[in-house]
Amino acid sequence: MCTEPGRPAPYPVPDVAAYLAGRWYVARTVQDLRSGAEGSFRGLADFRPDPAGDGLLHTEEGELTWGGAVHPAGRTLRLRPRPDGTAQIAFADGRPFHDLDLRDGRWTAAHPCAADRYAGTFTAVGADAWHLVWRVGGPAKDQLLRSVYRRAADDATLADAPGRLPPP
Repeated sequence: MCTEPGRPAPYPVPDVAAYLAGRWYVARTVQDLRSGAEGSFRGLADFRPDPAGDGLLHTEEGELTWGGAVHPAGRTLRLRPRPDGTAQIAFADGRPFHDLDLRDGRWTAAHPCAADRYAGTFTAVGADAWHLVWRVGGPAKDQLLRSVYRRAADDATLADAPGRLPPP
């Protein structure tokens, strides 16, 4: 498979739930393309068995730096695996978000949110690293979010969190 210069080659993942299970460091940049404002998020993501049902509960917790201020930030998603190694991603309340298929190492997803559109590119770059780029566009938002996830030890803290971000 050909890759663009500066972009890592995709790493095929036969079972997305097994691959994501565990704890990951997260380093994210957030750019508001209208205003030029930039911020960052740094935290931990956990993919653990979902007590509400089959699959994994994906929680992220950390700090968002925006406009010179630091705020606690987080989110929760649900990953529902399928027998073919793919998964359906849902919001915490169960509403569908997008599908995820990393069998070729890369996946693009789209999600309409009111009049805005979220377009995401997921790239597994190794056994212990993956990248996620969301481009959000519409009347309410014009943003670029670039995230790097690196596998962490179970006793991981943010003090050791690496975070070279992928190209846009």
